[in-house]
Amino acid sequence: LKSKLRHAERNNELRVYYQPQVRADSEDIVGMEALVRWEHPELGTISPAFFIPLAEASGLIVSIGAWVLRTACIHAKAWQEAHGFNLRLGVNLSAVQLMQPNLVDTVADILSETGFDPQHLELEVTESISVKTVPNLVESLDALHALGCRIAIDDFGTGAASLDYLRRLPADRIKIDQSFVRNIGVDPDDEAIVRATIDMAHRLKRGVVAEGVEIEQHLDFLRANGCDELQGYLFCRPLPHLAFDKLLNERARILAGGLAPVDHA
Repeated sequence: LKSKLRHAERNNELRVYYQPQVRADSEDIVGMEALVRWEHPELGTISPAFFIPLAEASGLIVSIGAWVLRTACIHAKAWQEAHGFNLRLGVNLSAVQLMQPNLVDTVADILSETGFDPQHLELEVTESISVKTVPNLVESLDALHALGCRIAIDDFGTGAASLDYLRRLPADRIKIDQSFVRNIGVDPDDEAIVRATIDMAHRLKRGVVAEGVEIEQHLDFLRANGCDELQGYLFCRPLPHLAFDKLLNERARILAGGLAPVDHA
């Protein structure tokens, strides 16, 4: 698989899927996360949970990550021009990418090449990435922030990051990990963690998005506790480019007709 992955980008086997992020109050789409998928002609769809670690171990994640960023910026720019939407685009950065000395130049070049406004790009860094594994982490994120990009801490609550670490990072938003969200209504301890995370993020002047929102009970709880944005199957699964394009066309039609987005409440 590692050998096949080396040729996946060149053979046009990689795809970028998009999952919308919505406002908790109105459920209107305000952003999307770009997610890479591998569709092998013989083996079928290969799970990112399997091939991303392979890509990181082999170093292929550097070129794949750049391809995902460039492709997502091209798509997001086209949607901006077609609909006038300034949706935020979230793209993940792995620890291997963050260790590259030319990362900031790569991001800057892609933004310049695609014409995508850095203010609408949010680079997601998982909480498990630490200063010990990536010694220049804070400096790299500061430099990306200086370009105008936003920074989000992904999978929050699952790593071993200290509060001091959180305070030092130039993070604009915190993404609550789906493992806590999915236990809303099941585990009071996880509910307490979600409440505390939302409160802490707001006190630190960070926005909050909850991942893994799957049922109405999740939605009601997160709304009641002031979560800013939501992402999950309750609203939409990750969609390929053309399907997401249709979704945005429908959103444009609804807004043009003066209709409000559908509200589950």
